[in-house]
Amino acid sequence: MIRYIHPVAGALAILTIATFWLSTAFSELLGSQSAIVAVKTAIPWGFLLLIPAIAIAGGTGFALAKGHRGGRINGKVKRMPLVAANGLLILIPSALYLSFKANSASFDTAFYLVQALELLAGAANITLLGLNMRDGLKMTGRLRRTAT
Repeated sequence: MIRYIHPVAGALAILTIATFWLSTAFSELLGSQSAIVAVKTAIPWGFLLLIPAIAIAGGTGFALAKGHRGGRINGKVKRMPLVAANGLLILIPSALYLSFKANSASFDTAFYLVQALELLAGAANITLLGLNMRDGLKMTGRLRRTAT
């Protein structure tokens, strides 16, 4: 069962973060102020989906590894603390701050600096989780291994 839960939770986590990132980028570039407020208000509610998905993916990943180390498993294990720290120390506080600022219609320099930080940190997490997904697909044979 864990074999099925892990990829679903991982895919849900990366898709949720990508949705946050793309919604932010499109609302900032193409949307109105009300669209930005809507996106910035919705993202913290998305944590109710994202946080359990990441926790389940991490827990099931460690269970699947069963103490094995080396190769792709090592890469996945080393990336997850970076994903977690980035989320807990940068992304969640930034999202809450930006939601507060947007709902106060306070689109000042601080808002846009934190917005830029959030986009960079979000892109980093998408990249790290994407690498984990790639490694998982290669380990299960769902993605062809390349000669490296």
